Amino acid sequence: MDRKLQILLVAGIFITIILYAVNIYLAGIAFVLIVTLGMSLMIMQDSTFLPDIVAELSEDSKAVLVRNSGNAVAKNVHVAVVPVNVEFDLPSLAVEETLVHQTGQMMDKVKVVISFENEKGTPFSRTYQLSALGGSFDPLKPMIPIFGYK
Repeated sequence: MDRKLQILLVAGIFITIILYAVNIYLAGIAFVLIVTLGMSLMIMQDSTFLPDIVAELSEDSKAVLVRNSGNAVAKNVHVAVVPVNVEFDLPSLAVEETLVHQTGQMMDKVKVVISFENEKGTPFSRTYQLSALGGSFDPLKPMIPIFGYK
């Protein structure tokens, strides 16, 4: 168990016991808050060591931009651009680092397949359909476009 979670549980139990002597309802509120914070910390542990690699086309469609927008270093990155037969490897890609790989030819529609590992060796894979006429990556774009999202 993580050290922060242990400290939170011990302090929460101590505060709950003290508040129980004052008022049972205050103790109940403190208990619910401590359990909620504990669950939040446990959920946050699941989101550590997750690299997230995003691929885009450059403005002139002659290069592939590979960016790590996750919270961990991506290791053993292999990128394949399918119809134009371009493959390249990267030993690692740091957090918020962007690599530009020039292909030398203009690409209309391509499929980019990226495979990589995190620091613990867990394999990941991403596939992106890229188009020269399509927009760039928007992390805030909703899955279901309602209310006139553009």
